[in-house]
Amino acid sequence: MKEQQKKLIQLTVNGEVLSLQVEAHWILSKVLRNDCGHTGTKEACGEGACGSCTVLIDGVAVPACMVLAVEQQGKNIETIEGLSTNGKLHPIQEAWLEEYGAQCGFCSPGMIMTTKYLLSKTPDPTDDEIKEALGGNLCICSNYEHIINAVRSAAKKMRKEQANV
Repeated sequence: MKEQQKKLIQLTVNGEVLSLQVEAHWILSKVLRNDCGHTGTKEACGEGACGSCTVLIDGVAVPACMVLAVEQQGKNIETIEGLSTNGKLHPIQEAWLEEYGAQCGFCSPGMIMTTKYLLSKTPDPTDDEIKEALGGNLCICSNYEHIINAVRSAAKKMRKEQANV
């Protein structure tokens, strides 16, 4: 079997520019986990159906198992590790804890990143808008009622935070 050629790329992950040697076929979720140490990006299905690997790429929620790492050069990638600031949890993470949004927690990083995208576009979403936005994220524990409550709470926290700025 012929050895694959690696290519040097630069990824901006959570504001940090990283230089990495990657093969052309490597998917972003694997590179984030294996080469960047961002293990909060989970991968379950590997085909974009479960949402557990969702990250923000240039502010848009994307399943990281569906994009090649080499195609992300010049784009801003945000993972769950990038949400907290100086040890302070992001309001969405706080809401997840307060509302018991995580049961086993495997889906939480993808749900939280999808929630961040939703709230950036729709600061006061209806339940139907929340359900629609999270439609591509699966929770094997079926903790959806708590997750929806967490999104509502996060929206309220973020609106309050914006009003105080």
